[in-house]
Amino acid sequence: MKFRDQDFDLALFLISLFLSIIGVLLIYSAKRYSPGGQEIFLKQIFWIILGIIAMGICFTIPIRFHEIFSYVYFTMGIFSLIGLLALGSSKVGAIRWFQLGPLSLQPSEFMKIAFVLALARHLSYSKRLIFSLKWFFSLFILVFLPFALVLKQPDLGTSLVFLAGFLSISFWAGISWLYLLFLVSPLLSLLSSSNLVIWAVFFCLFLVLLYLLKPNFAILVGSLVVNIFVGLVGTLVWNNLPLYQQMRIRVFLDPSMDSQGAGYQILQSKVAIGSGGLFGKGFLHGTQTKLAFLPAQHNDFIFSVLGEEFGFFGSLLLIALFVFLILKGFAIACKARSKFSSYTAFGITSILAFQVLVNIGMVIGLVPVTGIPLPLVSYGGSSMLTFWIMIGLLLAINARWYEY
Repeated sequence: MKFRDQDFDLALFLISLFLSIIGVLLIYSAKRYSPGGQEIFLKQIFWIILGIIAMGICFTIPIRFHEIFSYVYFTMGIFSLIGLLALGSSKVGAIRWFQLGPLSLQPSEFMKIAFVLALARHLSYSKRLIFSLKWFFSLFILVFLPFALVLKQPDLGTSLVFLAGFLSISFWAGISWLYLLFLVSPLLSLLSSSNLVIWAVFFCLFLVLLYLLKPNFAILVGSLVVNIFVGLVGTLVWNNLPLYQQMRIRVFLDPSMDSQGAGYQILQSKVAIGSGGLFGKGFLHGTQTKLAFLPAQHNDFIFSVLGEEFGFFGSLLLIALFVFLILKGFAIACKARSKFSSYTAFGITSILAFQVLVNIGMVIGLVPVTGIPLPLVSYGGSSMLTFWIMIGLLLAINARWYEY
């Protein structure tokens, strides 16, 4: 297959590879004294190699192929999430994985790719049908269904990725932010329902929004009923949240309220990052890492290992690499002539940016602990494979940017 000017973006590939190598080194540092640490280290290398192979395959496949089969990918992803309910493997109180011998696969990670492709195709052809019942039903299937199935596992962090991806792709597709506020209004109603005054203010603003948008009668009545219903049951939803999720939100507001329990991880993460200073304690010399004061440091809290061992400047370098990657992705989205390719590139990049922001924000205590890994860096085979496939799609779109 021929590409114009051999348009393989080597910089995009090398930055992604460098991030993965950094992750391997940090995982080695975090787990070298732990039982099974060598196995975790070797597994991560295996997943990186597999991810690079998958990236190469994605690069060679025409984007038009993914556009044609996007709904097939989505359907397969939905069935895999449903299959977890019966066949999934339970770990730490959640059913998120299929166990395949020594390896575990997390369908919700691969669902991110299928979701972006399906939503990009949907918005490429049906944006003109905004506020029709058919359009709303399609969005319900594409957005709410994976969101609800992943939330059921439970996996609040990954479920939020689908909402973030939906908002970003829809905005890039030209849908007004007023429409987007309308679409997410049930979620806002739920979040504000814990306080009657706040919910009343929200509902007044929602009525103003309806006046500005002037939807048809069926949508008007339906949206009012949904938002009122969600607001009324908000307290019930809070009372039925798992205790650990309630505690995460409370501890986020005040980690010291449970410094030996739910707040321990956040506090120890801050201690690890703060102790690194400007230049860090040096590779393999982090005391928080070596003595395992911080749980899950090789997974979602890998950034704290970096902060302790390489300090402020090491952390700044990692963030700079991610900024470069994100800007590259948005530039590809701007360059692509095909709507589907542009929406896909923007969606992939937005999910990457969202996970970076939430993960680093979580580690330094700016957002609640949600269990979102740091892309290409945190330990995890499904996550690593997913993001390398996304890189492959970005490279393919960049190489064929001129195709309509």
